[in-house]
Amino acid sequence: MTPHQLVSSTPPIYKFEDSLNFQFLSSHDKKASLEVVHKYGPCSRLNQDKTIAAPTHAEILLQDQSRVKSIHSRLSNSKASGGNDVKVIDATTVPAKDGSVVGSGNYIVTVGLGTPQKQLSLIFDTGSDITWTQCQPCAKSCYKQKEQIFDPSQSTSYTNISCSSSICSSLTSATGNTPGCASSTCVYGIQYGDSSFSVGFFGTDKLTLTSTDAFNSIYFGCGQNNQGLFGGAAGLLGLGRDKLSVVSQTAQKYSKIFSYCLPSSSSSTGFLTFGGSASKNSKFTPLSTISAGPSFYGLDFSGISVGGTKLAISASVFSNAGAIIDSGTVISRLPPAAYSALRASFRKLMSKYPLTSALSILDTCYDFSNYSTISVPKIGFFFSSGIEVDIDATGILYANSISQVCLAFAGNSDATDVFIFGNVQQKTLEVFYDGSAGKVGFAPGGCS
Repeated sequence: MTPHQLVSSTPPIYKFEDSLNFQFLSSHDKKASLEVVHKYGPCSRLNQDKTIAAPTHAEILLQDQSRVKSIHSRLSNSKASGGNDVKVIDATTVPAKDGSVVGSGNYIVTVGLGTPQKQLSLIFDTGSDITWTQCQPCAKSCYKQKEQIFDPSQSTSYTNISCSSSICSSLTSATGNTPGCASSTCVYGIQYGDSSFSVGFFGTDKLTLTSTDAFNSIYFGCGQNNQGLFGGAAGLLGLGRDKLSVVSQTAQKYSKIFSYCLPSSSSSTGFLTFGGSASKNSKFTPLSTISAGPSFYGLDFSGISVGGTKLAISASVFSNAGAIIDSGTVISRLPPAAYSALRASFRKLMSKYPLTSALSILDTCYDFSNYSTISVPKIGFFFSSGIEVDIDATGILYANSISQVCLAFAGNSDATDVFIFGNVQQKTLEVFYDGSAGKVGFAPGGCS
C-alpha cells in the first residue's frame, strides 16, 4: 500500500489519501534520548547495503504468532507449575526503527558498549529483561550481524561474573532458566518463542547511552552460541521489570522512568528516552502486575470504541484475561469476545469497501485499489482509570499491498489468554513508563 497522509481527522473517522508520507523529526532534549528506527527500514544502520533481507508480511505475522504463543505459554505454565521451565519470549530492537525479526516487531536503538566503546544496534523489548549481545570468539556460533561482533578482550572495562555470585543466581527470574557454570564463570541462557536463543557468559561492562550518560558496570550477556531471527541486530536491550533489566539497573539515575515513540512507518524515526518527564497532554493509567509474569507491564483495560461508540463488551471479558503492553508483539491480541465485537462494528462501518482474502492471522482485509481516498473509523482503548487512548490512524490498518489492507487486530483463541497491546497500535504515541510511580502515560503525536 502506498503511504497515506492523514488529511482530516474529524471524529469519528480518519481519512487517508495517496500523497507524501509524513516525516517526523525528533528534537527531544530529555535526559538520555536514543533514535528509534525500524529494523528493516531505510533509516536503519542494519539496512545500509541490503545484505540482510527483510521478511515478508506473512513471515512477520507468523513470527509474531510464535512470540504471542510463547508469552501465553510462559504465563500459563507459571500459573500451573510455579514456572520452573519457562520458555522465554522473543525480543525487539532499540533506536526505534521498525524491525521485524525477533518476534517480528522489531525496533532498534544504537548504544555504546565497552572501553573504548563499540556501537551496537540492539532490539529493545519491554517483554524481556536480560540485555545481551553476540561476543567474540563466538565459541559455538554467531548469526550474521551488521556491526563488528563485540570482543570483550578488547574492552578494558569488561569483567566476567563468577558462578558463586548472587547476581548469577538472579538470572533465573530474568531468563526463566537456571544459570550454568563454565571455568567458574556464570553462564546465562535465554530462548525466545520463535526458537531463537542466546547462551554465553554473564559479565559487566560500560554502557554508553549518549555522550553525557554512561554507566560503568551494567550486567549483560556475552553470547557465545546465538541463533535466530534477529535481522542483523547485535542483540537485545531488555526493558522489563526484573532487577536485571536496563530499566532497573539504571534506576538510581532515571527512577525506572523511560518513554518511547514508535515511528509511523519504516522510513521515519522515533525515540527511546531514559528519564525526563511526560508530555503535558499525557493521559495516565496505573500499571498492574501479572502474577504469573511479574516482569511484564500489566494494564487494566475496560473497553474499546469504534467510530466514536463504545462497544457493549462486559468488563469481565478484560479482567478475566488480564493485559500487558509489549513493544515486541506486532499485532494487538484481544480476548475473543472483544475481538468479535470490534470486528463486527468495524466491518459494518467499512461495508462500502470490498473485502478480500485474509493475511495470516488478520481476517478482515480490504482491496483499496480503486480508491484514492478512504475513510476509516477511529478506534479507542479504555482503561479502568477512566481514560480513553485513541489509536493513531497508522495503527488501525496493516497493509500488505494496496489490494490487501487489513484491520490490524487479532483475537486470542482462549478467553483467559492475556490481552496484548502490541506495537502497531502504539505507533506515534508517546508511551511513558513511570516504574517507580507505577503508571503508564499515553500522548498523541509523540514522534513529531
